[in-house]
Amino acid sequence: MKLASFSHGGTATWGLVGDGVVTEAGTLRARFPDLKSLIAAGAVAQAAQADGARIPFADITWLPVIPNPDKILCIGLNYETHRKETGRSEVENPTVFTRFPNSQTGHLSPLLRPKASTDFDFEGELAVIIGTSCRHVSRDDAFAQIAGYACYNDGSVRDWQRHTHQFTPGKNFPETGPFGPWMVTPDEVGALDDLRLQTRVNGQVVQDALLGQMIFDIPRQIEYCSTFTRLEPGDVIATGTPGGVGAKRTPPLWLKPGDVVEVEIDRVGLLCNPVADES
Repeated sequence: MKLASFSHGGTATWGLVGDGVVTEAGTLRARFPDLKSLIAAGAVAQAAQADGARIPFADITWLPVIPNPDKILCIGLNYETHRKETGRSEVENPTVFTRFPNSQTGHLSPLLRPKASTDFDFEGELAVIIGTSCRHVSRDDAFAQIAGYACYNDGSVRDWQRHTHQFTPGKNFPETGPFGPWMVTPDEVGALDDLRLQTRVNGQVVQDALLGQMIFDIPRQIEYCSTFTRLEPGDVIATGTPGGVGAKRTPPLWLKPGDVVEVEIDRVGLLCNPVADES
């Protein structure tokens, strides 16, 4: 199944994604007002019973897949190509930083270059949506904690990211984290390693990798993160970006108004956002 959060007629809701339409939750919405509550109730399978209006994609505003996660954990430097282009040393454990929910935006909404900088970069990634409340998860049990997958663009304001050794300021400007268009359940995605992640800017391929090329695979990420924090239903783990980021090109490829950024992952989806200046 594919499930999406969206707005229609000024009302935020969720629904079941079909071919060019979304079936709104309908009567399910009384019990599950958003995707996070559906996941928390262990009721994702009930989404197949969505009985609301069938709304064409053209008539909705896509929202971040989970607009209200308890937390967003981002894994940095998690592909060898990206680690090498940054000159970072090899490490024994994942590099983790956080995003705030209000830094996210939805599919087709503007990706905002902030007033404070023009060093605005792209990072195409796979997002993992957690399905259970869990701690101390073993690698063997990790996939059982996943509700679904989605595309993510960890838009980065590089000069603010480099102010100190902490990445957080450069990763949390408003509407710099596109997330969507939808969540795909694990049964539909299947095995991950051979799936291709590709980022394009104005149609030009700028990042191209297989998910199996992660340094720390998804079970390791869940094992590690669930040790230092309790993962909750609807939490998001952005699993890292491959090499090819704009900051490490000669000359740097900074995003500017009018650009279009696409993040596409086999069997997961295509996330597309135009770039605009913050007003």
